Amino acid sequence: MQDPQPPTPTAHDVERCVSELQVALAAHGITLPSLSVDLPTFAGTYPPSAGLIALGNCNAATARKLAAVLREAAAQ
Repeated sequence: MQDPQPPTPTAHDVERCVSELQVALAAHGITLPSLSVDLPTFAGTYPPSAGLIALGNCNAATARKLAAVLREAAAQ
């Protein structure tokens, strides 16, 4: 028997996820300027939509800070 497929995310679901991620990153002083919903994933003609999030580009200092926060969280 196959595992049930998770429900297809709506654009609203993905937008909410982006907002939640922005808030969580901001709590650690991290901003990803290009963080957004990847709209082309909703434009395809083949369902289901993946509902991807574009994490975007960031500079090396931001990437290092993000890596440090993730390492610290993994150690807990």
